[in-house]
Amino acid sequence: MTNDVVNKLDAGSALKWLRAKLRSRVGRTLIGVDGVDGAGKTTFANELAGLLRESGLEVIRISMDHYLNPQSKRYAQGRTSAKGFFEDSYDYERFSDEVLEPLGHGGSGRYRTAAYDLDSESEVHSPWRVAPDHAVVIIDGMFIHRDELCSSKQKKIWDISIWLEVPFEESFHRMAERDQKITSDPEDPRNARYYQGQLLYLQSCDPAHRADLVVENAAPHDPVD
Repeated sequence: MTNDVVNKLDAGSALKWLRAKLRSRVGRTLIGVDGVDGAGKTTFANELAGLLRESGLEVIRISMDHYLNPQSKRYAQGRTSAKGFFEDSYDYERFSDEVLEPLGHGGSGRYRTAAYDLDSESEVHSPWRVAPDHAVVIIDGMFIHRDELCSSKQKKIWDISIWLEVPFEESFHRMAERDQKITSDPEDPRNARYYQGQLLYLQSCDPAHRADLVVENAAPHDPVD
């Protein structure tokens, strides 16, 4: 499905392009929305989901933030470890078992949407659901272009993967507005775990190169009609 995907668009144009392309999809389609923390992944994914539903498509929305590892694993390499942030934030095995495999091509369709609640730092068991045979599954999350999920454009679990391009200066400004523990300066030592961890991801996986579509998402876009 990636052969005719364009390379880079602004957010409004990207949403229109995706809507037009996905109208003709057959079976279940896995869409991955990636970006640094604060890039607007959830907002973009929700907006895309809304446009597709307005077009009459069945849409399933899942966030990888509901598949975090518990603190004991997330901080196993140290509470300030950038390597730990990149390597240990998510429970990829459970995410694959409960989401990716059942919702992929040939999967059973029996899936869950959450395994962990960050606010309470506790495991959860969301109810099992059964996906329609024809549905667009939109998943937002960090690090979705790492090797386990996408080793190249030609070898990936996603039918279409998207990279939201936002400078760190803007993404940390957004994060600081929503979380007082984060400062707006990416290079502030208090941000080292997150900033350096994301740099490790960019350097080792080059997600913009592996993505099918790069979306310039630093500035607000006009409503999509």
